[in-house]
Amino acid sequence: MKIGFDTRSRFLITFFRSIALSLIVCSCTRQPALTAELTPRSLKAINLEETLSRRDELMMAYSLTSYDANNKAVAVVNGGWGVESVQKDQQLDLQATSPQGDHNPAKPVSLSLPRNGRIVASLVLIEVDDYNQARQTMAKIQKIHNLIAVPAGLLLTATEVLTPLKYVSAGLVASGVGLQLLDKLDDDDLLGQSSVELREADIRQKNLRFIRVPAIFTGQKLKDSFEYRLEYDISLKSVKIRPVRQ
Repeated sequence: MKIGFDTRSRFLITFFRSIALSLIVCSCTRQPALTAELTPRSLKAINLEETLSRRDELMMAYSLTSYDANNKAVAVVNGGWGVESVQKDQQLDLQATSPQGDHNPAKPVSLSLPRNGRIVASLVLIEVDDYNQARQTMAKIQKIHNLIAVPAGLLLTATEVLTPLKYVSAGLVASGVGLQLLDKLDDDDLLGQSSVELREADIRQKNLRFIRVPAIFTGQKLKDSFEYRLEYDISLKSVKIRPVRQ
């Protein structure tokens, strides 16, 4: 049976309309949301700050802070590790647990990446003088581990260039710990700080899924020179939103 001209025209119009609608639907389909996860991996003591005692007492604090498309801080999570005694040339696997149970791993923290936004990963390494006080501080940090909080004060605007120490300190305050690491450094020594910024547009364009971040912390206290080499990972995972079952 032959198809008349009008019938054929209507068929072709309907056909191409279907294709155009399919293309529009595909182009409007949103990509899965991304979640960033920060995981401290390893720490090696090349030279110590306290050469007299031949040991450094270390603690580490880290955070993820997210900003939306309008450059406003919207969420923060915190993590901590330590306090640990480290000798010269010692290398620690920060994800291992010691057989004696006195060495706990540095647990990862994760946070969703806002659409057209960015995430800042920050980490600080501190040599402590007051061991007991540092243990109490770390207990507070680990109590709010990976709990999402709304940034306050220092992080409300992005007009100021923030250091990793300021990010971590403000994140802890936002999480209700009420702890200012900036104030504690009168007695404790900041060995080093590291920060990485990830923008969603760059991640999508480069199809980034994993970043290994090496950091070398060096400095001098009186006649003692210290050097620490740290590695941490940032992985990016797609998150599929599933419908809630009734």
